[in-house]
Amino acid sequence: MIDSDAARLRRRNRELSILNSIAQALNRLIDLDAALQTALAQVAELLDLQAGWVWLLADDAGETSYLAATQNLPPALIDNPQRMEGDCYCLRTFREGDLAGAANVNVVECSRLNRLVGDTDGLRYHASIPLYAHGRKLGVLNVASADWRRLSTADLQLLYTIGDMLGMAIERARLFTHSTQLGALEERNRLAREIHDTLAQGLTAVSLQLESADALLETGTNPAHAQQSVQQALSLTRANLEEARRSVLDLRAAPLEGRTLSEALTELAEQADFPVQFKMTASHRSLPPRIEIGLYRIAQEALTNIGRHAQATTAVLELTLAPKNVRLVIADNGRGFDPAQVPPGRFGLVGLRERVKLLNGRLHLDSSPKIGTRLDVHIPLKP
Repeated sequence: MIDSDAARLRRRNRELSILNSIAQALNRLIDLDAALQTALAQVAELLDLQAGWVWLLADDAGETSYLAATQNLPPALIDNPQRMEGDCYCLRTFREGDLAGAANVNVVECSRLNRLVGDTDGLRYHASIPLYAHGRKLGVLNVASADWRRLSTADLQLLYTIGDMLGMAIERARLFTHSTQLGALEERNRLAREIHDTLAQGLTAVSLQLESADALLETGTNPAHAQQSVQQALSLTRANLEEARRSVLDLRAAPLEGRTLSEALTELAEQADFPVQFKMTASHRSLPPRIEIGLYRIAQEALTNIGRHAQATTAVLELTLAPKNVRLVIADNGRGFDPAQVPPGRFGLVGLRERVKLLNGRLHLDSSPKIGTRLDVHIPLKP
C-alpha cells in the first residue's frame, strides 16, 4: 500500500513538473510560431517522445487546415511535403467532433505514414490531442514515438491538459497579432496625416514664391528677383513631388490587402504576358505580413524580368511553405544567359537579391544561354 501511494505521488509530481515547464515556456511567448514550436519541443523532451506536429484550422468554418509546426519529422515526410497536405484520419475525426475528450485522445495509426517502407524512423502511430479555445476548434497536436504502448488514463489526461494550455496560448497569440495589425493600421493613418500636413506646408511655400514673382512681374520692377522666386518655386515643387512619391511608395496599401498570398500570386500569374503555371503548397497557412509582401514582390519582379528579357513562352511559379522555411521557385524556358557576363543591374537581379536579403533569405540563380533561367529563393521563418 505504501509503495503504491509513493508511486502515485512520484507520478503526480512528474506530471506537475511537466505542466509547469510547458506553462512557463508558453507564458514567455506571444508569437504563435514560437509558442507552437516550444510546446512541441517541451512535450517531446518531457514525455520522451520522438516526433510531433501541429495542425491548425485555417478558418472558423474548419474546412481547411495547415501544418503549423513540426518536431523531428521523419525523412519520408520532410522530403515529401505533399504527404503533409490535405486531410487525414485524425483531422477528419477532429472536425466531426469525435476528439472531444481525454478518453478519445489515444494512439491511432497515422494515415500519412501508410504504405511507406523506408525513412520513417520506425514511426507508425501517434496520439492526437484536440486543441480548443472557449469551445472553438483550433486544431490538432500529434505526438509520435516508434515504441508506442496504449496510453493510460493518466497519460491521456496529461496530454489533454497540455492541449488545453496550448489552445489558450494559440488564442492569446492570435489576439496579440490582431491587436498589432490594428495598431499598425492606426500608425499608418497617423503617418498619412503627418505627410499630408508636410505637403500642405510645402505647397504653401511654393504658392508664396509664385505670388512674389507675379507681383514683381506685374510692377515690372526687379525682373532678377522675379526670376529667382520662380526658380525657388520650381525647386520646392520638385522636392515636394519627390517627397510625395516616396511617401506613397512607403505607405500605400499592401498588394495583398484584402487577399491571401495564394490569391495574389494566382492573379499575378494570370496577368503575365506569357503562360505561367502557379502551384502553392500549404496555401491555407498564413505568414507574417512582411514575408508575404516580400514574396509577392520577388515573384512580381522576377516575372517582369522574364517578360522583358527572357523571350520565354512559358514559366513556372512554385511556392512551398514548410514550418521552418519558405521556398519560392521561378523558372522559364527563355533564352537564358551567362550569370558571369551580366552587366551590373541587368535583369533586375540586384533588386531581387536585395529583397531576398531583407528577408534574411538566400537566392540561387541557375541559367545558361538557350536553356532558360531558374531562381530558387529560400526564406527562413522565425523559430
